[in-house]
Amino acid sequence: MVIVITGVTRGLGRALAEECIAAGHTVVGCGRSGEGVIDLRFAHAAPHDFSVVDVTQMTKVELWADRVIGMRGAPDILVNNAALMNTPAPLWQVPQGEFDKLMAVNVGGVANVIRAFVPAMITRGTGVIVNLSSGWGRSVSPEVAPYCASKWAIEGLTQALAAELPAGMAAVPLNPGVIDTEMLRQCWSDEASAYPKADAWAKVAAPFILGLNAKHNGQSLSVGGDEG
Repeated sequence: MVIVITGVTRGLGRALAEECIAAGHTVVGCGRSGEGVIDLRFAHAAPHDFSVVDVTQMTKVELWADRVIGMRGAPDILVNNAALMNTPAPLWQVPQGEFDKLMAVNVGGVANVIRAFVPAMITRGTGVIVNLSSGWGRSVSPEVAPYCASKWAIEGLTQALAAELPAGMAAVPLNPGVIDTEMLRQCWSDEASAYPKADAWAKVAAPFILGLNAKHNGQSLSVGGDEG
């Protein structure tokens, strides 16, 4: 299978990419870190492919998608993983610029990638779109209101997309669970060490995601939970 993953240079995206490659699949990914992309290119030669792409820039996303689809065809699985976390603070203390940037990546970036890749998947008639949500997309905590808002938006956006897709396809909002990543440490500091590392998470998450199909369309799922 061809799997497209955004936010692939670190954290969950990197771990998921490594696990999917190890399972014999072709991974095409993007990230903001040029250094991370170069590292991935050295580690994994063609047919895998990695690019520096800002998902908030529609023109750049379209150019990337056109190249990927031209070379590899429409992806079998599209994973929207790229996301930012706000610096923990009460909502009224979060600067407008920080709020706007987070929403542009976490919501706008997902919509941009969907616009660029999903039409080709619809033309083919098959494919799964996995939009990473969060426990904070189904509940809330203080001082992370912008992140909560973005992930609640992902839940709604994905449910609506699921209702729009033709039979044979699926869109799934997926809660990855609580994992010891740089993003979690931004919120919980050293307390994050009590949770699994990204590599351990990916060993469960990769087969879970690879097992998703049309019957899961519109289901709000969690890694390690019931696949329906």
